[in-house]
Amino acid sequence: MTGNRIRARWERHDERFSPVHGDTYATVHYDEGSWLEGPAWSAAWRTVLFSDIPNDRVLSWGEATGAVGVWRSPGGYANGRTVDRAGRMLQCEHGSRSVTRTEPDGTVTTLADRWQGKRFNSPNDLVERSDGSVWFTDPSYGIQSDYEGFAAPPEIDGCHVYRRDPDGTVTQVADDLTGPNGLAFSADERTLYVTDSERKHLRRFDVAPDLTLSGGDVLATCDAGTFDGIRVDDAGRIWAAAHDGLHCIDPDGTLLGKLLLPEVCSNLTFGGAKRNVLFVTATNLLLSIRVTATGIR
Repeated sequence: MTGNRIRARWERHDERFSPVHGDTYATVHYDEGSWLEGPAWSAAWRTVLFSDIPNDRVLSWGEATGAVGVWRSPGGYANGRTVDRAGRMLQCEHGSRSVTRTEPDGTVTTLADRWQGKRFNSPNDLVERSDGSVWFTDPSYGIQSDYEGFAAPPEIDGCHVYRRDPDGTVTQVADDLTGPNGLAFSADERTLYVTDSERKHLRRFDVAPDLTLSGGDVLATCDAGTFDGIRVDDAGRIWAAAHDGLHCIDPDGTLLGKLLLPEVCSNLTFGGAKRNVLFVTATNLLLSIRVTATGIR
């Protein structure tokens, strides 16, 4: 199936979604995963890194060759990742229950693995702000069983959202979510969007100048399974992975439309030279499709 194209069904829910459509077919780059997650595009490498969590490996797909290879194995049961402004790979690891950074020479630096002396549950997804702070979610999926990590009792009371500052300080920024998962900033970084997969909704927080969060109202509720990873495009629209594909949501909370795909979607990222190619992890598949939207950093 690798290299094949599958028909992408665009479903409009609001007339404002019409200009967002793109290709009518998605390309399958890989179809041998167990549960794929965490796609991140490196412009320097022209490569997408993504995780096959149960098989404990990080894979790579190269734009120049079209080939998929093993980037790291064992992979720390890594989940979400992002490329920072220096081109380094940041990722959340269920295995070590930490957030790490891969340096240019290949060495791995632990950015955060504890809060107030207690180990995290299993950091899930992360985003870097322009000030160098790294924000990440910490649900318990990686310690609930040995499927996506190592079964273990939690040391922290609850599943929360954290911020790691450039000086290494870790701050808990939101403590009222049940299953915090995907997260993304608006272009001006005054809004932080967070999905709560257990409650099946997307929340919107206001970011103050001192980086504290307020608000947290429910912006949208998923009507197909639950929301997972999210990204924001340059028009401010939120693209959310769900069980039936990708949902495109207006900043006012209106569901604009969907890109319907054949498998449960876990995450997505914008990539390519113009950042207008959606790379999507969907159960055992890595897919790509070119759209008319452009992703922000």
